[in-house]
Amino acid sequence: MRLPTLVLQALVLQALAGLPAHAAPSRIDDLLARMTVEEKVGQLSLFAPVAAGALANPVTRQPSAEGQRDAIRAGRVTGLFNGVGREGKREAQTIAVKQSRLGIPLLFGADVIHGFRTVFPVPLAEAASWDPSLAERTARAAAIEATADGFRWTFAPMVDIARDARWGRTVEGAGEDVFLGARFAAARVRGFQGPDLARADAMLATPKHFAAYGAASGGLDYNTVDISERTLREVYLPPFRAALDAGALSVMSAFNEISGVPANANPWLLGSVLRGEWGFGGFVVSDYTADEELIAHGVAADAREATRLSFLAGSDISMQSGLYNEHLPDLVADGEVPMARLDDAVRRVLAVKEKLGLFDDPMRGLDGTAPADWPEHRALAREAARRAIVLLRNEGDLLPLPRQGRRIALIGPFAEGPHDLHGPWTLFPGPRPPVSLAEGLRAALADSSSLTVTAGSGVDRPVRNGLRDAMAAARNADVVLLAIGEGEAMSGEARSRTDISLPAAQQALAEAVASTGKPVIVLLRNGRAMALTGAVREARAIAVTWFLGSETGHAVADVLFGDAAPSGRLPVSFPQASGQVPFHYDHKPTGRPVPESAPDAFYKARYLDVSHEPLYAFGHGLGYGRIRYDAVALSHQRLPWNGVLEVTATLTNTGPRAMDEVVQLYVRDPVASVTRPVRQLKGFERVHVLPGATVQVTFRLQRADLGFIGADGTDTVEPGAFDVWVAPSATGGLKARFLLEGPTLHNVGKR
Repeated sequence: MRLPTLVLQALVLQALAGLPAHAAPSRIDDLLARMTVEEKVGQLSLFAPVAAGALANPVTRQPSAEGQRDAIRAGRVTGLFNGVGREGKREAQTIAVKQSRLGIPLLFGADVIHGFRTVFPVPLAEAASWDPSLAERTARAAAIEATADGFRWTFAPMVDIARDARWGRTVEGAGEDVFLGARFAAARVRGFQGPDLARADAMLATPKHFAAYGAASGGLDYNTVDISERTLREVYLPPFRAALDAGALSVMSAFNEISGVPANANPWLLGSVLRGEWGFGGFVVSDYTADEELIAHGVAADAREATRLSFLAGSDISMQSGLYNEHLPDLVADGEVPMARLDDAVRRVLAVKEKLGLFDDPMRGLDGTAPADWPEHRALAREAARRAIVLLRNEGDLLPLPRQGRRIALIGPFAEGPHDLHGPWTLFPGPRPPVSLAEGLRAALADSSSLTVTAGSGVDRPVRNGLRDAMAAARNADVVLLAIGEGEAMSGEARSRTDISLPAAQQALAEAVASTGKPVIVLLRNGRAMALTGAVREARAIAVTWFLGSETGHAVADVLFGDAAPSGRLPVSFPQASGQVPFHYDHKPTGRPVPESAPDAFYKARYLDVSHEPLYAFGHGLGYGRIRYDAVALSHQRLPWNGVLEVTATLTNTGPRAMDEVVQLYVRDPVASVTRPVRQLKGFERVHVLPGATVQVTFRLQRADLGFIGADGTDTVEPGAFDVWVAPSATGGLKARFLLEGPTLHNVGKR
């Protein structure tokens, strides 16, 4: 059912009232007073440069190059995005500031997702570091490089929680957990924007996709979303709130619908929540042609109605469709869109341009020359790649490998060459190709002739004599490195998969190599959790190497030969089979749980063919040491309503090598007014533990850490008993119990 226009207007205007200003009001008020309606609408219209085409998206009413220049002269364009090179930006900006009537500068945006000239690990891989400060550093480096090319706005970070590994865009986010996702969302915003948006190397960050895009039904990109408001608020909104609290001043709306209303035309989401409850004072930009897609969604009869619904709901800038330029002036003239709503949107856009310093220096980053390569950032790329690697399995301490004395066969479609290293959304790489596995290994080995390399198969199909050559190489080696997994084209936008296991050709390669009896180390390349089977699942060692970017080969070699110990931890659960997804560790209990004492019990919440447990749990990862969790202690058995509880764990490294351990704190509310997850991450800390050393790690819990959305839809904390674990992953660990007291000493019950 559609809301009447007047109701929509009232909702939006009420939500927009009293928003904070982000700019000098005199300049912006002066511009607004002089602007025509068409020029105002132009500040809300964003396009790709004609020369850049539309990249991976459908082309939508692209004008000629001269037609786009004319539109800039007429003040009908607020900015351009994903334009390659500085010459075109210089020309466009010169037209805007010298030849348009009001001289309002353009804002140049880009999909700077995980690096610019220097390519860092994909965001999911970076989240495996469990170190938000690392993500802040790589985002800062990416911003420095991109702003030197004239870009001041990035369509990142993607902060969608992803719990269905079939969804290809899992690769762009921080994984399945709310706490971890919020920490990385804030860190990336801080990194992109820096300490002051007016600085020349600051990039405006854009958390996306608002909201719940990661909950697409069936893991199918662009699909519908059907979730409760509780799930929306507890799972999918917190990372956005964290990003905005970190200073983000633009937000990108999502393609999907929520409760039957597409996000781009959802006045409750964009108005009541984003602006009303959260007080967001920046601007909302639609995702690519999302306003036009309201017609296909079936909520708008035509482009004019799609424009009205999108704009009145709170979408300030239209990306690529051109609908605002075509229809907003007439909608304002006919009284269907209030002038006040138009002025509010334009004021926000101009205020952000002012905050970025564009009015004072519109050619910033466009004059002079920009470096083609940034050698100082390659060391950071190598560090980030090393720390993203997750060692899942290491039977018999096969790793680390000695640098000499062993013949190594590197086999697989990703063994050699610069392909499939950067990962998706790598639009502006520098001139130096990424370091391949073979290149990195040869550089690290004492004798590079001890390494033999063969493909064995293609990414998704056999190659002639591939299995024969691979088996021959394996037989002549002491150990096999099996470089298998997903190609770049298998992860990312519009890359949903029904089966998250290996392509058949690669599985056949793994089985053939395993049949030789030689020890196998799997180097898994992937942009999502995968279901591992057969010889891959049973390999002596398995390392998740994701898409690691510019320094892939060197980073993998560093870990394989022990120059750097593996320290990554999974930000997503690895299921046992594709049919288990969506899967996440913090699921709700059911009324028929499977008893630990009878895992095969019938009429319980279990599958017939596999247990409903992960193959590798969220948070799992091995190092080259061995950490024993010895004891957990609470500072008190009761947590006062306004107090602090300390949870201390004692750890010992019983192995022969130093270990970087990621100690994780989980909490459960076992009895509450609404069902609560079986565990929730509430803290983590990275500690370095020398061989034979014992360390203590202390976490602090407060009442705010124990809240949830109550039965009445409001933020709630209920006194009573809570379970707490200090653990190396979302399964196992040391358990304790404490009591949260009520606001008064005698109120200690749940109800």
